[in-house]
Order: sequence, then C-alpha cells, then structure tokens
Amino acid sequence: MNWYLKVLKNYAVFNGRARRKEYWMFNLFNTIFAIILSIVEVFIGLSSVLVGFYSLALLIPSLAVLVRRLHDTGKSGWWVLISLIPIIGSIILLVFTCLDSQEGENNYGPNPKSTPSSSELTA
Repeated sequence: MNWYLKVLKNYAVFNGRARRKEYWMFNLFNTIFAIILSIVEVFIGLSSVLVGFYSLALLIPSLAVLVRRLHDTGKSGWWVLISLIPIIGSIILLVFTCLDSQEGENNYGPNPKSTPSSSELTA
C-alpha cells in the first residue's frame, strides 16, 4: 500500500526513476480498487460512473509512474506512445516495464534500488 501512496504523492512527477516494484504494486492496488468499485456499482445500480471517475483521477499518476518506470530501464518517456500501435505496441511496453533497472546512474537520475526509500528505512 505504501507504493500506491508513494505514486499518488508524486502525482504529476514525470522525471526521475521508478523501481519495478513501485510500478507493479501501484498497478496491483489500482486494479484491486477498480474491481471493488465495479462490484459496488453493480450493487448500487450505477453504470461505470465510479470506475470512470476513479480512472480519470488516476490517469496522470498512472502515466507518471509509467514514464518513471521507462526512465529506470534507460528508455525515454516518449516510448509510452508505442502503445498506440495495436497489440504489438502494448506487448513491447509490457516487456519494457518488466525489464530490470539500469545499473548505477543513468540520464534520468540515480538507481532507486541503491537509495533506500523512507518506507524501507522504517520497516
């Protein structure tokens, strides 16, 4: 949950790097919350209103963490646009997000694995 909140605190930060764990934990909690909202919508009788607002609210943080994840692999954030190519683009983007961090410092900053976050220091 700390990774999800970390992304929300960096709401529109498109510079820097994001670890694989940060990216995938954010997406995990994002999916869980969307499923819960979908279930609530079914019981209330709404038609995708809650999920629509939730998705719209998290559009910018989702893009920001994706760009930071690409930076961590040494790729430019502009690689996000490859997802506009049907099927193949999404597969390529998925592979890029699964790649390990680039060792040491790259053009986008220091390796986040080598600098412990505040949540890791308290744990």
